[in-house]
Amino acid sequence: MVSKKLKNIFLSASIPLPERDPKYIDSADVIAIRDSVIALATTILPHYRLIWGGHPSITPLINYVLQKMNLTIQDHVLLYQSRFFENFFPEDNNKFENVRLTPANDDREISLGLMRELMIGTNDFYAGVFIGGMEGIEIEYKMFREFHPNAKVIPLGSTGAGSKMVYDNFDFEKNERFLEDYAYMSLFQDLLIKNK
Repeated sequence: MVSKKLKNIFLSASIPLPERDPKYIDSADVIAIRDSVIALATTILPHYRLIWGGHPSITPLINYVLQKMNLTIQDHVLLYQSRFFENFFPEDNNKFENVRLTPANDDREISLGLMRELMIGTNDFYAGVFIGGMEGIEIEYKMFREFHPNAKVIPLGSTGAGSKMVYDNFDFEKNERFLEDYAYMSLFQDLLIKNK
């Protein structure tokens, strides 16, 4: 059973794929994407619930943090997956007790849209963190702001790709640290833990 006392942090993240739009892969910093996801999970999991849509490059990183920290806090993680991708779920999905499978449609984009709407629209969020990614980052950022206009947003432009495009092209309270600070543990401590 998912605890109601924890505040939720939304994570929108992926490592861009070379076969997709080159504008994402060309600016992506894969090491920064991995480091920031690991830093986010390490910093917030004892204090918040992390909710994300299971991208095969991100879910293993969150599982890695749970294993390394030896945390048995399954109610601190909630993974959303569309049944559209059921044949491609990473093995790490099996490590999580709280997985919400959303209905599939014959169309990939409709299936993803439904998953995003359920994930973002039916949960309350304290903050949204946007890391790396492709067009999904931009879609999820817009949807997050629509459903949660007063939540904190942290688009890490330093990770490049979709998050850099969000940082550059959308209106929010800009913070130079999102572009220049690669000390992700202290960044998340300052933004999400110290002012909790």
